[in-house]
Amino acid sequence: MRLVQNMSTIAECPSTECLSNRLIKITVIGGSGVGKTALVVRFLTKRFIGDYERNAGNLYSREVQLDGEQVAIQVQDTPGVQVNTNGLSCPDHVTHSIQWADAVVIVYSVTDHRSFDIIGQLHQLVSNAHSERSAVPPIILLANKADLLHVRRVDAQQGPLMASALGCFFYEVSASEDYSQVHGAFHRLCRELAKQQPLPLTSQPSVVSEKRRSPLIPRPKSPNMQDLKRRFKQALSAKVRTVTSV
Repeated sequence: MRLVQNMSTIAECPSTECLSNRLIKITVIGGSGVGKTALVVRFLTKRFIGDYERNAGNLYSREVQLDGEQVAIQVQDTPGVQVNTNGLSCPDHVTHSIQWADAVVIVYSVTDHRSFDIIGQLHQLVSNAHSERSAVPPIILLANKADLLHVRRVDAQQGPLMASALGCFFYEVSASEDYSQVHGAFHRLCRELAKQQPLPLTSQPSVVSEKRRSPLIPRPKSPNMQDLKRRFKQALSAKVRTVTSV
């Protein structure tokens, strides 16, 4: 996994570093302390690290195999969204990261009902950010910290009901205990994106195809070589005429 940069200046995967034909861009949003960074790192590295610097807003990049195809994935972690008297307190760069993304993961913690209460507003934020597009990008609602049953505050049925109402996928996972659950959620999102991007994002296959066909094309003779042969014949003819005249 490669940490590309801070989210304040999002850039595409450099062509010199990205060898994949497809690039998938995902943004992860949610309230503060719901485990967004832990989920991203768990998905990309299979590791769980319990202590992170909050509000780092980093962009992570990695190439993976998706149904037999090499795919470059960029995942944008974002600072936790705060709630005030006027509603959501969302920095502009969070909105920009949503606009940049091909898909969005909305995260809440089952131990924090306040993080669940803002799901509808976060979904609306995504819809507004993509208002100029023909459709809202694929969204997954992810309930994290499912292992902390003793401090659970969001009922297990509330998440699926919310996801159904919003028209998005739902997964309840534990970033700390089960990699397969986290991988399954992100993998589902990547596959949905792959369906919407049937053509490669680069022209690399066509270049390879041209290279493969090139040996079948007759190689033209060099003009310099032809000119050299012509001059040699002229010189030889002149020599023959000189000998004959003598």
